[in-house]
Amino acid sequence: MERVVVVGAGLAGLQAVTALRAQGYAGELVLLGAERYPPYDRPPLTKGFLLNDLDDSTLPFDPQELKVDVHYGVRATGLRPGLVETDGKDQAYDGLIIATGAEPLRLPGTGGHYLRTRDDAHTVRAALRPGARVLVVGAGWIGAEVATAAARRGCRVTVVEQAATPAPHVLPPEVGRHLAPWYARAGVELRTGQRVAEVRPDGVELADGELLRADVVIVGVGVRPATGWLEGSPLEVDAGVLVGPDLRASWPGVVAVGDVAARWSPRYERRIRGEHWDDALRAPAAAVATLLGRPTSYDPVPYVWSEQFGRMVQFAGVPMPDARLVWRGDPTRDPTWAVFWVTADHRIAAALTVDRPRDLTQARRLAERDARVDLDLLADPLVSVKQSVAGSSE
Repeated sequence: MERVVVVGAGLAGLQAVTALRAQGYAGELVLLGAERYPPYDRPPLTKGFLLNDLDDSTLPFDPQELKVDVHYGVRATGLRPGLVETDGKDQAYDGLIIATGAEPLRLPGTGGHYLRTRDDAHTVRAALRPGARVLVVGAGWIGAEVATAAARRGCRVTVVEQAATPAPHVLPPEVGRHLAPWYARAGVELRTGQRVAEVRPDGVELADGELLRADVVIVGVGVRPATGWLEGSPLEVDAGVLVGPDLRASWPGVVAVGDVAARWSPRYERRIRGEHWDDALRAPAAAVATLLGRPTSYDPVPYVWSEQFGRMVQFAGVPMPDARLVWRGDPTRDPTWAVFWVTADHRIAAALTVDRPRDLTQARRLAERDARVDLDLLADPLVSVKQSVAGSSE
């Protein structure tokens, strides 16, 4: 392999470039980024950045040290065998790493802000003026974080959610309903069961015809993999670039990582899209090993965190529909609590913790080990999660 092209200059692309050199690749290396900035961290954009606690999330990167030919502001437009087509100079390759990430799902209408890039974050931050009427569409992780920042900056905030409870993309109603009171306590109005028909510059129109007026509308209803540039190529794409546990795509010499990859997980027996920082950080090393002829299985327990309304919310795993919920603490009374999705054979499939980071870390490790747990011990806040392993002396 003499020339590797990495498409996408976010965290996953940067990690791929770094891993290539760390694993001994000495050939030509090209990094293409659609944005005009060097690689930067995205999670702070909806956290410290909106709160004015942070101005720059640029990641450490020295192209000269890594001997990388970098092209910022260049967008990939097509893919043929051995050639990445761009809106600049086309790039030949014999090894390709696809790391083009995801793009926001958009609602009908011409108004509203979508928060994904650094430029988006600058625009939204400037709009969050004290007293401004801010309407956030979507009560998922991003919507909650934006609402948190807007409320702290003195805005009058309303959040509209189509589902009956917050974070419906991850949490069932019996769990998500415990997040709803946080909004009111922060001075944020939460309107659930409301579908937005159109986003307008002066607010949103609901499906029932009601117009909710606002000075600022921010939409956070999810993302989809940025695979539009792959249309017309023979590469297999279905809700992401289809890859195996080794992150190999359907073409020889092609791997995909980060938000754009839809990987097969033997652990969960389904396809998974990471869509989070942890996956972009960890997956590239495995993808590079595969590309360099040392196939490595990548099948972690997914992980994401969210800072909302003064709480650290952490989630790991994939909730199984037939799993039993085991509560650790009472969400209606206790300031910190956790809930675990436990399979019929007493294995942790997923965990959600609120201000209990140690519980999350230990639960994720048990899930990685496929360990069986004692449900009574797991539910006891006075017993560490790691000590809940059935028959354990830990």
